[in-house]
Amino acid sequence: MALLPRCLAVPALAALPLSTSSRWILDANGQRVKFRCVNWVGHLEAQIPEGLSNQPLDTIVDYVASNNFNCVRLTYSIDTALGPSVSVQDSFTQGAISAGVDAAAFAAVYNSASSINPFLTTSTRLDVFGAVVDALWARGIMTILDNHVSKASWCCNFTDGNGWFSDATGVYDAANQQYFITSDWLEGLGAMAIWSKSHPGIVGMSIRNEMREIPLLNPTSDWFPHVEQAGSTIHTNNPDLLVIVGGVNGGMDLSLLHSTSLDTGDWASKRVWEFHAYSYSALFSALGTDCSVVQNEYGLFAGFALVQGESYTGPLWLSEFGVGQTGGPDDGGLDDADANYLTCLVQYMTNNDADCSWTNNDADWAVWGLQGSYYVRDGTINYDETWGLLNADWSATRNPQFLPLLGAMWNVTQGP
Repeated sequence: MALLPRCLAVPALAALPLSTSSRWILDANGQRVKFRCVNWVGHLEAQIPEGLSNQPLDTIVDYVASNNFNCVRLTYSIDTALGPSVSVQDSFTQGAISAGVDAAAFAAVYNSASSINPFLTTSTRLDVFGAVVDALWARGIMTILDNHVSKASWCCNFTDGNGWFSDATGVYDAANQQYFITSDWLEGLGAMAIWSKSHPGIVGMSIRNEMREIPLLNPTSDWFPHVEQAGSTIHTNNPDLLVIVGGVNGGMDLSLLHSTSLDTGDWASKRVWEFHAYSYSALFSALGTDCSVVQNEYGLFAGFALVQGESYTGPLWLSEFGVGQTGGPDDGGLDDADANYLTCLVQYMTNNDADCSWTNNDADWAVWGLQGSYYVRDGTINYDETWGLLNADWSATRNPQFLPLLGAMWNVTQGP
């Protein structure tokens, strides 16, 4: 069964390159660009974007376009960045070993993907990323490359080895740091920045997903020199790209910018901040789920960046949020917890509060996620992603009521 777009209209291509000024992302004509994105995963063991064993690439991309997203946050691993010439078939062979799954069963997934998308038979890992980016851009959809992990695998916790810089000061914890080899990370960022020059739909690169220091073991001061070096690496190799920076505490916390400024050097006009917020995010749920409390925490740890005229002022991108898509009794097919969380978050993002006690946020966003399943995740082949917009075989929307719940988040209500 093929996906059937509701109404496929190709938007006008953004005038590139993008830049930033104060709290705004701007196109080459000085007009505001608001990211309204969906996450598309490519950082797991197969090391290509998910879904190609279920649907043709063009069908998936048409679905993204038909649902009015203007960008995709496309995740990748440093393993992929430093192994770009590995064929897709070999990547699946190696991926079976890395994921600890049956080789024949995983080869069957590759066979399905190459049957549905024959270009895979002669493609490398990075060729597939390029095909995805170019197909999106042909429909006016921008791509932001997100370095999600170093070792291709699921994340994120304190034992996946991808959390914190390997050469940071403090107490080294292999469980959290062993794969985040700083020199490899910087080399990978540089390689992807150079590669992106051949794919104009790539408008930005995020430095790293959900950096996770272990409290009391790893001082957050190490974040500054590493981020500054990473940003410079991206900018030096492709000065047209936005450089997107997440904070500490799993990408939730930018508050360290209150006391110390990040030296962005030559890329000051390219800097974008990002943060994540889920119902279970420890930083935001520590004081309970009362919406007014949670919204104040959003502002304290991230939203303050939208206040204009400060050293830390910049565009703020909520690059991950989401809910379970399998249904529930509340409006929009959600359960109570997800309905309360999403209502609160949308209110914060759109500033639709009763007493207008904060400035109008109108911030950029990317929902988690497009993928209805994974080639493999956590040792399970064809793992069903119940938080995915699409169902397990990528043939239909899992919860058609969800996207309208984002309400005014779709709108652009402010500009420079």
